[in-house]
Amino acid sequence: MGIRIVIADDQAMVRAGLRMVVDSDPGMEVVGEAADGREAIAVARRTRPDIVLMDISMPRLDGLSAAKELLDTPSPPKVITLTTFDTDENLYAALRAGTSGFLLKVSPPEQLLEAIRVVHSGDALLDPAVTSRVIATFASRAEPTPSPRLAELTPRELEVLRLLARGLTNAEIARELYVGEATVKTHVARVLMKLSLRDRAQAVVFAYESGVVRPGAA
Repeated sequence: MGIRIVIADDQAMVRAGLRMVVDSDPGMEVVGEAADGREAIAVARRTRPDIVLMDISMPRLDGLSAAKELLDTPSPPKVITLTTFDTDENLYAALRAGTSGFLLKVSPPEQLLEAIRVVHSGDALLDPAVTSRVIATFASRAEPTPSPRLAELTPRELEVLRLLARGLTNAEIARELYVGEATVKTHVARVLMKLSLRDRAQAVVFAYESGVVRPGAA
């Protein structure tokens, strides 16, 4: 079974170009297209893709709102947001909406294909250091609100969350805690499960907004 993909963009030429790129990879298949956010939700629910390539700026319902609504459904697809503008505001909004990746429309075809493979494998698309920098910038604008869900974490899981929020990879966390990388993966999985988060990117957002880490902290 190949990776099943829905393309959502209000410009037919952009959709055609994205489809051409995706179709060039024998391990991927475009199973639907949509011209606005509302249609994207309907198409995704009907075709049940693995990944939705979602334009941020679309009529009727914008891509971020569509992504949030889609990701709130049972067994949702992963969402990669597409935009013309590389702004921290768009990136932060995409992460808070629960998307797994962020890609510029001008990115080369091979980067789009790699992004699809990375997100499909279960990883967040963004460089952890970039993610934490952007989130720290925006999280500093408001006072953090501690979450009662933090009480469910063990001290070690809380430490893993702190290190994850600093942008460390699993291998770096393993070295920091003097444990194996497989152990770190288990801790990360438990953190995500206990906090009802989809991926590492959401965990970083949660850590800053709940005060587990503070902007500027080492």
